[in-house]
Amino acid sequence: GRFLRAAIEKSRQSVAKLLKASPAEIFFTSGGTESDNVAIRCTISGYQIKHAITSATEHKAVLHTLKELEEKGTLKLSLVKVDKKGSVDLVHLEELLANNSRSFVSLMHGNNEVATILKLKEVGELCQKHDALFHCDTVQTMGHFPIDLSKIHVHFITGSAHKLHGPKGTGFLFVRKGTKVPAYVTGGAQERGMRGGTENVMGIVGLAKALEVAHQGMEEHAQYIKKIKAYFIEKLQISFPDIIFNGDSADVENSLYTVLSVCFPATPMSSLLLFTLDLKGVSASGGSACSSGS
Repeated sequence: GRFLRAAIEKSRQSVAKLLKASPAEIFFTSGGTESDNVAIRCTISGYQIKHAITSATEHKAVLHTLKELEEKGTLKLSLVKVDKKGSVDLVHLEELLANNSRSFVSLMHGNNEVATILKLKEVGELCQKHDALFHCDTVQTMGHFPIDLSKIHVHFITGSAHKLHGPKGTGFLFVRKGTKVPAYVTGGAQERGMRGGTENVMGIVGLAKALEVAHQGMEEHAQYIKKIKAYFIEKLQISFPDIIFNGDSADVENSLYTVLSVCFPATPMSSLLLFTLDLKGVSASGGSACSSGS
């Protein structure tokens, strides 16, 4: 038991060190969805927040959670404007912050469908200026981009192991020191009383190791994937001159480099695209894993 406890705490220290945070600010969870839900529900409940800001392009773990709270009458929800590439309108964001006291802001760092990157530091500064609580879903960028929490004004960030080649079913939530979050799974004293229940030791150790490996080769890995992405874009443009690239995804250097979002020219054969790729041995889907079956 002591050996496994030590393994968990060593993993916590490793994650914290890589993100320039304190081990006491890292809580292990079952993944990004749980982490997002905890940051949103517990903070809004604990601080009695009456106004939240997000965007229409957020992950469902954020958007559906906030919309549910709005439907229950818990808070008023505002959607900040985004441009045609999915970039957040910072002027509109400041307007919303200025007109609503003590807002809760939830905006993702890297969009999982159109690859647009949030200006994380600037958003953090706006939230600090207007005394807002800021949650950033960093699931897509964790392990792919350097994140220095000592230099960013953010109260919560989330991570999921499987997005950086770790085991599925494990994630973490960073909670800035001084931010109060009530216990959300009551029971034992695990995770300093915030999340009772037996820890997923293998998952936690795997997450920490995966993050460590990702940081060791981060720049080399990024350059390698960017080359593949640039090659892919070039070949698509040759084969389909009318192809459309969505969001910022075709901007290899300034987007989430692991994602390319495209619209193929419409043809009577469009519906057979995925079927044909499958026959050719190419793994492809019509949407994200979160949207399967819909």
